[in-house]
Amino acid sequence: MFLSACSTTPKLALQPQSPSSLAADTVRYPEVVRAYHVGRYADPNDDLVMHEEHVVYRVEENTRWDLRPSRAATINGTVAFPTESAPRDAAFSPLPVNDAVLAEVNAQKLATVQIMMEARTLSSALAQFQTALQQTRTNLQETAVLRSAVIQMKKRLDTLETAHEQAPQSLPQPNSTTNEMPDSLSP
Repeated sequence: MFLSACSTTPKLALQPQSPSSLAADTVRYPEVVRAYHVGRYADPNDDLVMHEEHVVYRVEENTRWDLRPSRAATINGTVAFPTESAPRDAAFSPLPVNDAVLAEVNAQKLATVQIMMEARTLSSALAQFQTALQQTRTNLQETAVLRSAVIQMKKRLDTLETAHEQAPQSLPQPNSTTNEMPDSLSP
């Protein structure tokens, strides 16, 4: 008896399920295709070629097997798989919320408020600086005008002084007909 038990191998019989009882989207993820409208553009590889506007279809996600363990349920002798096996678009998924994420979001909000306040302070300081810079430019222009006026006045003064030095000076006559002292106011 011992030998007869070892000599027989159990036969495993696999029977394929009928296609009607298995939905394709429960076994494989569907393909995700998106359409993009492209306007006129010149070909980047050849500037002598222009593409007219058209729609470009791009496969965003290829079809693939759903390898997640499923909780198959038997209903009336048929195997039923859960219906939520399609991949969820990350753009429509809710954000994961836990204490660390909330703390980080609040810290980012606080940092944003502080940055906005600093930006306002910098904007007002920049406006004051621009006003002071404009005033300095005006003062510089006025100083340049005054400096040129002073230079012109010095030139005129120098020409008058040289003209006065070159003019013959009239000395008082040594012989006076009167004994009176010459009056400084008289001619």
